[in-house]
Amino acid sequence: MARPHIEPFVDRDVGFKKFTMKGFKPGLQHKTLSIDKDNGACTMTIQYDSGFKQPPGFSYSECEMLIMEGSLKVGDKMARKGAYFFVPAGVHLPAISSDEGAFALIFYNFGPPSFQESDRDHDQADRTGFKIINAYEDLDWIMVARRTPGVAPGCCSKVLTFDEKTGACTFLYCMVPGFWQDNISYHDCAEEAYHIWGTSWMMQFGNLPTGGYFWRPAYINHGCFASQNGILAIGRTDGDLHNHFHHDPYSTPDENQERAAQVWARQRPTTYKWILSNGHNHGPHDFANPNDHYDPIKYNVADIADVHSHDYMHSLGIHHEHK
Repeated sequence: MARPHIEPFVDRDVGFKKFTMKGFKPGLQHKTLSIDKDNGACTMTIQYDSGFKQPPGFSYSECEMLIMEGSLKVGDKMARKGAYFFVPAGVHLPAISSDEGAFALIFYNFGPPSFQESDRDHDQADRTGFKIINAYEDLDWIMVARRTPGVAPGCCSKVLTFDEKTGACTFLYCMVPGFWQDNISYHDCAEEAYHIWGTSWMMQFGNLPTGGYFWRPAYINHGCFASQNGILAIGRTDGDLHNHFHHDPYSTPDENQERAAQVWARQRPTTYKWILSNGHNHGPHDFANPNDHYDPIKYNVADIADVHSHDYMHSLGIHHEHK
């Protein structure tokens, strides 16, 4: 997830562009919110024009989508406002159409946008994790656990997708009117968020209104936080969202990373020394999941996606060489 720090960005401040990538049908417009220039992974808001039609097919990249306005007919089912899709790489969707149009947020997590027309899954696709749910109606709000110091009362979440191995997570979250939190935090993971509705304020970055977005790499200070009228937003991380709380607004990402590493040094000193020892490149997850192994057949879908990333990079004016 090698994307630059983007904060704040408001998609309402820029116009839509026609989405003309190879394989996609006419009737799509997009706004790119962030992009990984190494592999083409990106986050976009998409406008489906009324009358849009797409045949059955799949993407070579894992894809997530939240419908924020309008509706899409997916096969014989109607996906309306609040519908959330998690589609693993190579898993096909039935034909999609929209009479009234739709406005959606889309995450392409490990590769560029792609569409391959097909009435079945890719041979190497893993349908585990595939879901289509109504994020607004099918799940209950949960109060974010309070730590000392911790998340202030009035912040709730709904987990949409969670990876048990990496801790990566996609979730809805809200702040109640009058929300206020006076500490500063940073995380060991990258995080991104998009405001579906409402305005929040942050000391370092000011107001983030409806349509506001950020991509925040690991160890970036953020906070204090406030919201006068409340917000509804969707967030995503690439790892465990552990809050390192403190009160130093001037610490650098490097200083924060070193401070975070001391947690391992205190809690698991032997493991910490092993991670840093010469000739080894182990990380914490190697010890958390000792039975994991790499299956090259299972993960070849990602290699196939690289073929498609080349055209995508050039369509954005980015020079890209295959590795």
